[in-house]
Amino acid sequence: MNKQDLAFTPALEQAQLIRNKELSPLELTQLYLDRIETLDPKLGSYFTVTAELALADAKAKTEQLATTDPDTLPPFFGIPISIKDLTAVADIPCSYGVAALRDKLPSQDRAVVTRIKQGGFVLLGKTATSQLGSLPFTEPAGFPPARNPWNLDYTPGGSSGGASAALSAGLCAIAQASDGGGSLRGPAACCGLVGIKPARGRVSLAPLGDCVNGLLTHGALTRTVADAAAMLDLISGYVPGDPYWLPDPDPSFLAHATTQTVKPLRIGFATKLDPIGEAAPECQQAVLDTVQRLEEMGHAIAQISLDLTDLLQPLTAIWVSGVSFSGMPREILQPINQWFLERGQQITSGQYLQAVAQMQMFCRRIVASLEQYDALVLPVFMSPTIRVGEWANLSPEEILHKSFEWVAPCPLFNATGQPAIAIPAGFSSGLPVGVQLVGRPAGEAPLFTLAAQLEAAHPWIQYRPPIA
Repeated sequence: MNKQDLAFTPALEQAQLIRNKELSPLELTQLYLDRIETLDPKLGSYFTVTAELALADAKAKTEQLATTDPDTLPPFFGIPISIKDLTAVADIPCSYGVAALRDKLPSQDRAVVTRIKQGGFVLLGKTATSQLGSLPFTEPAGFPPARNPWNLDYTPGGSSGGASAALSAGLCAIAQASDGGGSLRGPAACCGLVGIKPARGRVSLAPLGDCVNGLLTHGALTRTVADAAAMLDLISGYVPGDPYWLPDPDPSFLAHATTQTVKPLRIGFATKLDPIGEAAPECQQAVLDTVQRLEEMGHAIAQISLDLTDLLQPLTAIWVSGVSFSGMPREILQPINQWFLERGQQITSGQYLQAVAQMQMFCRRIVASLEQYDALVLPVFMSPTIRVGEWANLSPEEILHKSFEWVAPCPLFNATGQPAIAIPAGFSSGLPVGVQLVGRPAGEAPLFTLAAQLEAAHPWIQYRPPIA
């Protein structure tokens, strides 16, 4: 296998090569570091590359491999991973996309990072994010913009834009990411990847508390459904004090992703969201093609309607208040986040609590109305990805409005807490287009089975971006 093919090999297959001693962690880590050095100046996908730490860890793991029973190794032993720069790793800079904090060193790991380390991964560095994760494109002030490997004139999405760009271009094997309103699923769709947003409570946010009233969750970007399932098996689990938690799956998510049989499911789909309107033609077609494949597999398909009108106002109040939650001083923020901060400070505590209650009551109605469906198929974003800098000269109000219109199919399921997985579904003008499969509350398992069926029918791992 040549080096380029190895860089795009699924992580679970790489891990098996390491267990078979056909490949060493050091060789694999050096391969990705070489690719980062060559390609990342064009992509802007990493804020920080921890080459020395990665090589030292990979060397130690290579030595460990020589004296350890391969069957006792953790699932991703020796596999290089990137960490989003909204996720703290002890003693590695974490800027949150704020240039003034580019040298700030956290004192402890997030719980999800602890589980990633326990899984045997080698950490390559921290990937680019929009400032404070507040925007669906990745162009934070003071950093180069992240660019889409399929066409460098376009964004890889946001806020996990650096993660999606790095993985899509073969600059890591798996990318840790997070999703508070489409921040993981959108970049997956923009870059032709799998993106798993788990159900609320599946992955701990420790040591933090409730982030933005349960909207935020950690997840992952991967090349394959099996990699996504195995990654969720690894990072899931309760940490004492979590405000939300779910029991571990039985059997594992990976078992569901690799099952050969599945009973026919009832699946709803939509290409229109009120009051936003219809998705762009290419995004509509991606949904229609997907549901046709599912129908051919024996699943029952029904068109549904979704009306977000009553969600927009409370969700906006909660979202702009998130900048206040960060505790960042105004002067180090870029103009749009300064505007978010000022707008959030005008919301009283009573108004905020009213917004939370309104959002929760809306979500009760939505979840109840969808109870008859085992899964949903929807666009990820309402149109294909935008150009880098396309909205740079707009006012904050216009950027917020356009952002909500673009990402409209995503935040609903952060609000309800339902799981969703974004998968590739074709191309438009050379750029990837994706769809999302949405499950019942705590229902990731059937999503992995459905996604694996679609992956088997139309393998997407064969496609690589031109920059590769």
